[in-house]
Amino acid sequence: MLRDIRLFGDPVLREKCAPIEDLDDEIRELIEDLQETMYEADGIGLAAPQVGVPIRLFVYDIRDPDVPPGVLVNPELLEPEGTVREDEGCLSLPGLSDIVERDESILVRGLDGEGQAVEFRADGLLSRCIQHENDHLDGVLFLDRVSPLKRKMLLRKWQKRE
Repeated sequence: MLRDIRLFGDPVLREKCAPIEDLDDEIRELIEDLQETMYEADGIGLAAPQVGVPIRLFVYDIRDPDVPPGVLVNPELLEPEGTVREDEGCLSLPGLSDIVERDESILVRGLDGEGQAVEFRADGLLSRCIQHENDHLDGVLFLDRVSPLKRKMLLRKWQKRE
């Protein structure tokens, strides 16, 4: 089922999300909805709070044949290596993007959509995507990772759009 993507200004996007205690049928249904909504919106990641559910869960698919799509429940990002600055946007801030500095590589731990433990190293676009989606679980938007001047310019652009 397609869900509405919450836009900047919605308070749920600023909440620190609760860990998932039990991966039940309701959570599995949410995972399917997140995937369907992400693909419909042509995104490469979507976090539960972006559809109004403040729990620690997101889906991703960077559309690379060598990198399978995934689900992360209660993710932990560890062992950052290097930094890279690249353009980044967000489905909750359509039409806005800017250069954001992220870790080039990270160790990712969590659970998959079946509740099985996963651990892998993410590099490049996958690393950026996972860091971006994980930020959503802490109420952080990419706007919070740009300079105050850039943020002001992006917010002005957003207000004009409204």
